Amino acid sequence: MLIPGKPGKRSACTDPTRSPHQERELLRDLARKAEQELMGVQMASMDELTLLPNRHGFTALAQQGLDACQQLGIPATLLFFDLDNFKQINYLYGRTEGDNALKTFADVLRIAFRESDVIGRLGDDEFVALLTGSSVVELCAIMARLGEILGERNATANRSFAIHYSIDQVEFDARLNQTAQDLLALADKAMHDTRHS
Repeated sequence: MLIPGKPGKRSACTDPTRSPHQERELLRDLARKAEQELMGVQMASMDELTLLPNRHGFTALAQQGLDACQQLGIPATLLFFDLDNFKQINYLYGRTEGDNALKTFADVLRIAFRESDVIGRLGDDEFVALLTGSSVVELCAIMARLGEILGERNATANRSFAIHYSIDQVEFDARLNQTAQDLLALADKAMHDTRHS
């Protein structure tokens, strides 16, 4: 195969000594390698336990959402969740139960929020959600739905503890040119201040 713009040059993957079958196998191998690399990139952006975006993945997705909000001139709110007494759950009931609590809370977040919202797990017992284009009324409705779903899970779960959380929120201000990293830093500070007040 000739390379466009390079008369007489042949591409590296065309070799006159290879049969068409060998060419197809080579292309399949290249496609498999590309797929594995893509999976590696996705896994690097995902929390293995909850299958939510991790901090890196969340930051990238949230930035896209904030860019869209800025272009459209619509609001956004970052919600920052911290599971209450999580260390005590791990200590009293074991790490497996702690992991189950994290997975349950991740599922509740998936159900409670809209497809347009970005949710993630930042680490340990910290979760985050970016709500794009949400008014205060919508935020109240979403939080009520979150409480209802978690209440149902707590009532039907066969365990000796209930999952509870603390929450803080940070409003996105398009005039300040805030990034997803800026909002996470503000949320981290707000949650730290709450814990130590």
